[in-house]
Amino acid sequence: MKMYINGNWTSGASEMDVVNPYTGQPFETVPLAALEDVERAIDSASRGVVAMRALSAFDRYEILMRAVDLLKERRQDLGETITREEGKVISEGLLEVDRCIQTITWSAEEAKRLYGETIPLDAAPGNEMKFGFTVRVPVGIVVAISPFNFPLNLVAHKVGPAIAAGNSVVIKPASDTPLSALKLTEVLLDAGLPVEAIQCLTGSGAAIGDSLVSNPAVRKVTFTGSQEIGERITHTAGLKKVTMELGSNSPLIVLPDADMEKVVAATVQSGYSNAGQVCISTQRAIVDKSVYADYLDALTPVVESLSTGDPMKDAVNVGPMVRESDAERVENWIQEAVGAGAKLVTGGIREGAVVRPAVLADVKQDMRFSRDELFGPAVGVTPVSGINEAIKFANDTRFGLSAAIFTENIDDALKFALEVDSGNLNINGGTQFRADLMPYGGLKDSGMGKEGPRYAVEEMTELKMVIVHRS
Repeated sequence: MKMYINGNWTSGASEMDVVNPYTGQPFETVPLAALEDVERAIDSASRGVVAMRALSAFDRYEILMRAVDLLKERRQDLGETITREEGKVISEGLLEVDRCIQTITWSAEEAKRLYGETIPLDAAPGNEMKFGFTVRVPVGIVVAISPFNFPLNLVAHKVGPAIAAGNSVVIKPASDTPLSALKLTEVLLDAGLPVEAIQCLTGSGAAIGDSLVSNPAVRKVTFTGSQEIGERITHTAGLKKVTMELGSNSPLIVLPDADMEKVVAATVQSGYSNAGQVCISTQRAIVDKSVYADYLDALTPVVESLSTGDPMKDAVNVGPMVRESDAERVENWIQEAVGAGAKLVTGGIREGAVVRPAVLADVKQDMRFSRDELFGPAVGVTPVSGINEAIKFANDTRFGLSAAIFTENIDDALKFALEVDSGNLNINGGTQFRADLMPYGGLKDSGMGKEGPRYAVEEMTELKMVIVHRS
């Protein structure tokens, strides 16, 4: 596929392969954008800002709703594209398309909700003849940098609100998974979006990222990815709005009164979906000693029943990781933890880019497995004594994106909600829950700002204060 710049589908001076993670074979090519392509894209996006200002809120709503209809028509192709380029099983690929449809639908609704308010200026002495009100206006150009693990829906979470708010947008999808973003760009153009209101640059973020985010014409950068790259972008972007959705190593706390069947189901869903390549995957199970053995006994056979292999086959539960090098990293982390005293209960065997879902017991807090983000299909289990130690362990990390607790005790549940440092807190549900309309974002090194169409629109607009001086 070609990239989209300046109202045209265009090639680059060179190309890169898009590789199927399961087969390891290229199946498509995309251009490698260069610095001159960045300049052309920004210049075009500047004209796109003017075009977007000419659209009414209802116009933007209609464009996005037509996009929803097209997404529904192209659901199967988009789902298969996600699976081929990212490696998640086909059921998860199709589910991602369904979630993208929800995200764009919610974004369309938000196009009609850019409210201001009246300000009672006469509440201050001497202002009897002053009348004030606020209006929300688009920031201008939004740069959207998306990750590989949700190559369609996480692009939609950036592009949908940007359009709803009346901005133009420049997309830089992950190098591994550019096709879904290109096809979403095609959908939006077919839905009637002004041709210069969207750009999609493919290729290496290392080559063009700094130039893209530092351009003074760009007024907003929204990024999902690693903490290291997020920090670099924040420093490079300069004086402009940024939203950072970064990494985590999400804890799941299990107390003695937990419903073990629900806990196990949540651990499996939250720990191994998309081969664990989700920023809110359950990485750490923090389990009260009184039910520690019961948890492992219940969890192990369910994890062992998960099938791995070709993600296009309906019977497969866990597909490959996006790159074989990532699978090697997960394998090494597991071996490192075992060498430091953890016990490999099941899984951890690697075949190419596929890693058998793993459970590790007796994982200690000072292990890398507990400190950093694994981003793979393995859950480490740590015993604790009571709710206070569980919360201490949950907070003993630089991350704070999602956390979960299972308990029937309302006091313990509220203590968890108030004391755990995390942007998303799940009570009797897994860490990997995200409804596409909710405010979603992290604390500490997990980022800043919120996604979810309503909240992203606020981040992608500016508030103006208007004062009428009556005589």
